[in-house]
Amino acid sequence: MNNRQYYVYILFSKKNGTLYVGVTNNLVKRVWEHKNKVVEGFTQKYGVDKLGYYEVYEDINSAIAREKQLKGGNRKSKLELIELNNPDWQDLYYCILD
Repeated sequence: MNNRQYYVYILFSKKNGTLYVGVTNNLVKRVWEHKNKVVEGFTQKYGVDKLGYYEVYEDINSAIAREKQLKGGNRKSKLELIELNNPDWQDLYYCILD
């Protein structure tokens, strides 16, 4: 039995700013890496390091499919996901540390 969890997440730079969609099996570690600019690339270049939204999956294939769906979707739909679930645009990273 697989007890792993997978996360599809949206990071933002500031309210209505630059967005990034990713998938991981360790959300706390991955967001920490973004915050601390551990991995060179898009999020480091554009300062995209605040967790705005995430979903939890038990199956990696479902998580990857959702990530592709979000990445293929328009910006407006991503902003709406954040607005609906996190209207104050809080950095949810500090909520998942517990």
